This record gives sequence, C-alpha cells and structure tokens, in this order.
Amino acid sequence: MEKLHYALYQECREQVDREASPTACVIDSQSVKSADLGREERTKGGACIDPNGYDAGKKIKGKKRHILVDTQGLLMHAVVHAADIQDRDGGILVLASMFGLYPFLEKLFADAGYQGPKFREALAKALPRLSVEIVKRSDTAQGFELLPRRWVVERTFAWLNRCRRLAKDFENLNRTALAFIRLASIRLMLRKLNNSK
Repeated sequence: MEKLHYALYQECREQVDREASPTACVIDSQSVKSADLGREERTKGGACIDPNGYDAGKKIKGKKRHILVDTQGLLMHAVVHAADIQDRDGGILVLASMFGLYPFLEKLFADAGYQGPKFREALAKALPRLSVEIVKRSDTAQGFELLPRRWVVERTFAWLNRCRRLAKDFENLNRTALAFIRLASIRLMLRKLNNSK
C-alpha cells in the first residue's frame, strides 16, 4: 500500500506542474480518543495490543497521529503512536522514518510544539539539510487565527477526519491505524486525479 500511496502522490504533484519530490513540508500531530468499547466487545476483541497514552495538554486518552504534508496538503508520511509522546519526539520519529523518500526536502514548517534544542539536534542528525521554521501565533490573538503554512496541515486533518473510521481510534494496532490513514489519503488523491480529467 505504501508503494501505491507514493505513486499516487507523485502523480498528483505532477498533475499541478510540481516536481515529484517536494522541497517544503509541514508537520503536525492530532490526538485521537480511543473508542470506548463496551464490556461485551472488550472480551471478544481482547485488550489493545499497542498501548494508548494520555495527552495531558489536550486531556485525551488514546493515540496520536503525526503527519507530514507538502505545501498542497497531500500526505507525505505519517506515524501513529501513544498519545503521551511529546510532539518534538514524535516529529523526529516521523522524519527519521522516511528513509530517503523525499531527498530534496529543505524546509520544514512546524508549530511551537516542535521548537527547542532537543528537536533541532535530533533533526540535524536525521536530516541535516532540513531547516525548521516555527510558525507561532501572535500573543494578542484570541480564538481562531489563520496562520501561514500551518493551515495546510490542519486542512489535511479535516480531509482525513471525513472518513468515519478515523473519527476515533478503533484499532488495536498502530500499524492498522496507519493503514487506514493511508487509505483515506489514497482516496483523496484518487478523487483529485479523477476530478481533473
């Protein structure tokens, strides 16, 4: 499925006259509540194999999805893990597990959860050519504020969450949850390619 996703990704980029490998990307995470299964279902399906965590910042018990998107909002890479892992640690996990898929990446846009010396040092080891730009909200902003480059990844989360299976975390395995994220992304890219013809 990864090969299919990657081939469709390149096709979508070439359709809008972009290079197949992007030079800029945006990273973000989303905490997702675990599905509260009833007592009867718990005994049938067994315990969750990959552990859930607790995201204290958002007060959510479940999993965290880290995604990396290009400047168009197309999913490049994703990782699913317990929600108690910090954004900066999960971000390194995402970037280090790409294994050279996108060799021309130069710029990474991120929110304030990815700032700090630990993230920069780990990023320098994993991808030395990649520079980070932290996009921050202004201190005077109240409520919702549209941030440059950051809205792209939020829009991608909205696209992915339109799939009912991704509304909550129903999966026992992180790799199964990741497969459903990729399936949702494949569906989006197929629609994009089909609508242009």
